[in-house]
Amino acid sequence: MRKLIFLLATILLAGQVAYAQGEFVVTDIRVEGLQRIEPGTVFNYLPIKVGDEVDTELSTEAVRALFDTGFFTDVELRQEGTVLIVSVQERPSIADIAIRGNKDIRDEAIEEALNNAGFSEGRIFNQALLDQVLQEIRNQYFGRGRYSARVDATVSPRPRNRVAIKIEIEEGSVAKIEQIRIVGNNAYEEDELLDQFSLSDTNVFGFLSRRDRYSREKLLADTESLRSFYQDNGYLNFQVDSTDVSISQNKQDIFITISITEGKRYVISDITVEPVEGLDMESIEALITTEPGDVFSRQAVAESRAAIASLLADQGFAFAKVNAITDVDEEANAVAFTFAIDPGDKVYVRRIDITGNTSTRDEVIRREIRQLEGSVFSAEQVRRSRVRIQRLGFFESVAIDTQPVPGTVDQLDLLVSVTERATGSFLFGVGYSDADGVLVQAAVTRQNLFGTGRELDLRVDNSSVTQYYEIEYTNPYHTISGISRSFHVSRRKIDAEEADTAEYIVNTLAGGISYSIPLSEYNALTIGLDVENIELEETDETPPEFSSFIDQFPESDQLKLVAGVGRDTRDSIFFPTEGYLRRVSLEAAVPGSDLEYYKVDLRGSWYKSLTKGKRTVLKLDGEIGYGDGYGDLETLPFFKNYYAGGPSSVRGFDSRSLGPKDSGTTPEAIGGSKRVTASVELLFPVPGGESNDKRLGLFVDAGQVYGDEEDFDLGEVRVSAGLSFNWFSPIGPLSISYGVPLNEEDGDDVENFQLSLGALFR
Repeated sequence: MRKLIFLLATILLAGQVAYAQGEFVVTDIRVEGLQRIEPGTVFNYLPIKVGDEVDTELSTEAVRALFDTGFFTDVELRQEGTVLIVSVQERPSIADIAIRGNKDIRDEAIEEALNNAGFSEGRIFNQALLDQVLQEIRNQYFGRGRYSARVDATVSPRPRNRVAIKIEIEEGSVAKIEQIRIVGNNAYEEDELLDQFSLSDTNVFGFLSRRDRYSREKLLADTESLRSFYQDNGYLNFQVDSTDVSISQNKQDIFITISITEGKRYVISDITVEPVEGLDMESIEALITTEPGDVFSRQAVAESRAAIASLLADQGFAFAKVNAITDVDEEANAVAFTFAIDPGDKVYVRRIDITGNTSTRDEVIRREIRQLEGSVFSAEQVRRSRVRIQRLGFFESVAIDTQPVPGTVDQLDLLVSVTERATGSFLFGVGYSDADGVLVQAAVTRQNLFGTGRELDLRVDNSSVTQYYEIEYTNPYHTISGISRSFHVSRRKIDAEEADTAEYIVNTLAGGISYSIPLSEYNALTIGLDVENIELEETDETPPEFSSFIDQFPESDQLKLVAGVGRDTRDSIFFPTEGYLRRVSLEAAVPGSDLEYYKVDLRGSWYKSLTKGKRTVLKLDGEIGYGDGYGDLETLPFFKNYYAGGPSSVRGFDSRSLGPKDSGTTPEAIGGSKRVTASVELLFPVPGGESNDKRLGLFVDAGQVYGDEEDFDLGEVRVSAGLSFNWFSPIGPLSISYGVPLNEEDGDDVENFQLSLGALFR
């Protein structure tokens, strides 16, 4: 108020001083007191021009206009004859801004807040604006639970009418939720209701989850979760009456009290669906997940509506509306539902347009699209099309939008928008695993060769156990029906001495061709033919079980058939959250090869998300393998044996250590012709972590390998349990596990802690 009175008095006094001599016509205007601001800026804001007749009203308006610019602390108008003198005193400019004491909020975030408010170096200093900025910084700390944070500023004068701003921050400690109370609950215990919350009071494990850090947004979400819980359990009229949040005097402890009214519990008295001509009403009614006599559930009703709308969208009714009309009987505590369906017109896809593909040819994208132009719109086919395009690996993002055709009610266009990523890469990395030791990996990959979708790979993997070199070329659409064809040439050397198994050396030179034939949207048949040259060598420690075979077959030539059929519905290859993989595969030498053998493998994986955010996942995994020789070969070649134990099979046991041992003085694992493994794992995010590149797991593994003369004996299966940690780190996939054998026997090699870096997760 004092500033306002002073400003008005200044304006009035300026008018009186300037025009004590009366009105006059301005013949010239001079500006005094400028240091940085150009005179043109003053003339631009001054509402008086040469030739104007000036009076008290116009002078008052001029002084006010110059004050409103915010550039000046004082403005005075004087008259010298017919010359108007404008005398001003400039506000100082900001020379520099220093920020001290911040750790939780980065400098960049604070500087962005300053810039957004127009408060930066070189700008005119405004104390009111500085106070506003300081409050905004405080609000940012309050939003992070630091209610004791102090943010102050010191303004120091500098030469040439400038000032330096120093912002001092004391962040204080994060306030913790000391107590959450719910008042008015009768049907459920408070602990059961608090289980619905993401927030929690302070406990022993609070430092891991950070659930005890207050957030207004999280509290609002929790009250909605509470409302959903009650309404999903029949309490149709549940209300949150009030939410009281208080903080202790030291601003370190937060107390939350939520007052609720439960209301009465309702049951469903009747459910009907209004018939619609042309629709399969039986299929629609089968989608309703609740029935008369059930407790009312808002979620069940919403799921039924969504399922009906989804079914209609798959049948071409893209704009169908499904409403659940309620009839509440307050006296009987019952509610009846009538599902009213307005399918609208059946919609057809007129045109599919593709944008964003600067390198990839249109045909590469179109051949993955399951929705066809000119056909009835299907939401399921559009969703599947997006998944298939995304799985190509050529694009950062894929979006498919529907656009109604102007002037029609039964047509729409699809716009496929992609953002391309670099598909040519050179990879060089160093990793480590307990099974293979130090890994040196290099790869040159061109996944989208010349925009055709074809792939060319050159790979080198070099470890103490295996040296592997391969060149592979793949055409995913060798035929228009989606049959892919691959050619490959490889060379592999295995030195079993470094693998802590029975010693031998094998060199394999191979080349071949393979095809993948789609049998349906999720099923595929793989078949290939390889030519192999195999050389076997003994070492000083090669056991008798291997020596006789090496003496008989030091070198062999094979024609190998590789085939498999599988079904894969997983939503991701690397981190699945839903779906399953089932596969049967065969590796067999063609009759007439030097070594006639076969191996059959059955593998299955199943993933089920246990939470809405799909971050907690149950995984079941199992595999059975069997191999044998045929013709003149009575057993499976030893270098084709199965092994078990280690990070990729039964954690807690040493890599490749389970199963039969050789007859040497220091027995080592020799593998076997039969293997069975199984795993149950609960995968969940790291507490307090928001990203999806890390996960923890609680696992139970089981497995065993059996020799030629042994039968499958579940009593010999080794079992372990433990904790795993997986992370897509900047230097490659990192997997750490700690497993404890549950039925260890004499002769077993135990390795509790196991590490793998640079290899894909199991």
